[in-house]
Amino acid sequence: MEIETSGDQMVLNMGPQHPSTHGVLRVVLRTDGEIVRAADPVIGYLHRCFEKHAENLDYPGVIPFTDRMDYVASMAQSLGFALAVERLAGIEVNERVRLLRVVMEELQRIASHLVALGTYGLDTGAFTPFLYCFRERERILDLFEWTCGARLLYNYNWVGGLSHDVPEGFEVRAREFVDTFEPVLADLNNLLSFNKIFVERTARIGVIPAEVAIDYGISGPNLRGSGVRWDVRKDEPYLGYEGFDFEICTGAGRFGPLGSCWDRYFVRVAEMEQSCRILRQALDRLPATAGMDVHAGLPKKVRPPAGEVCSRTETPRGELTYYIVADGGEVPFRVKVKSPSFVAISSIGEVGRDHMIADVVAIVGAYDIVLGEVDR
Repeated sequence: MEIETSGDQMVLNMGPQHPSTHGVLRVVLRTDGEIVRAADPVIGYLHRCFEKHAENLDYPGVIPFTDRMDYVASMAQSLGFALAVERLAGIEVNERVRLLRVVMEELQRIASHLVALGTYGLDTGAFTPFLYCFRERERILDLFEWTCGARLLYNYNWVGGLSHDVPEGFEVRAREFVDTFEPVLADLNNLLSFNKIFVERTARIGVIPAEVAIDYGISGPNLRGSGVRWDVRKDEPYLGYEGFDFEICTGAGRFGPLGSCWDRYFVRVAEMEQSCRILRQALDRLPATAGMDVHAGLPKKVRPPAGEVCSRTETPRGELTYYIVADGGEVPFRVKVKSPSFVAISSIGEVGRDHMIADVVAIVGAYDIVLGEVDR
């Protein structure tokens, strides 16, 4: 990549081996002293040809590969693909499958946000909140491991059902987690969210106005941090989300301009509270579905009729869209993925311009990107 410079400007590579780029992202900075005049993201260091792989495997065989896109929120990745294929093939799942998918989706959302918030604390110089966040995340991973045997890549959401039902006692332990996790959020707010140094570090940088976020196609907490009330779970419901009582969390410009890094950070804190609300409601309804087989809807062969489907879900990082074209066979003819991290990262050049180098680190961290999902 060639970047024009003039005068005393210098080109500085941030990454791809840099802990604050959250993966193998390279950001080419054109700097004038400590001020960044241009920031260009360079991707492709983690490319693994997911879409081409998907066109050479049968539909169930694609599921493990979806997990490896956003490996911090694997449950959400496989869910989106399973829902797309089920819609394409006209497959219906029972109520227990839907409720368990909601439970796992919201547990995964909390676990993913805990990674985002804990590492963001590290990016801005705070170590202790990282320990609190990862301690709570481990408790969620324990629940996942107890259910399906894996802690990171689950292969859990199958086309037509789930790989495993939850073990006996799962509901009790999940409730215990929710009950004890909410007080931890208060500790996190005291340690980090309302810490004067952290607020000064994040509340006036990386401002994304609502119109800029919409123009770039940004979604999820990064969009809602700019004050835009859009959440696929509410606006295009799936899995029966329309029957759950929860709120869309948006930025409010509490400590500075609306759409700052702090707003995007705090939307994730607030979303974890809402996920706890959803989890309680889902767990309350789960006993009524006892006896339903989570394998009941699994077809012997997944062979959707010729056609196409475009399906999107609300993952922890935003809208994940699968576009699938079927030709009537057991292997997808075409699979295309639009990932929220890939879309968000395209705005770094505009958002990071005219900030200090240290602020670019905070701006990248506030996006909460995962490079496996960017490169696919």
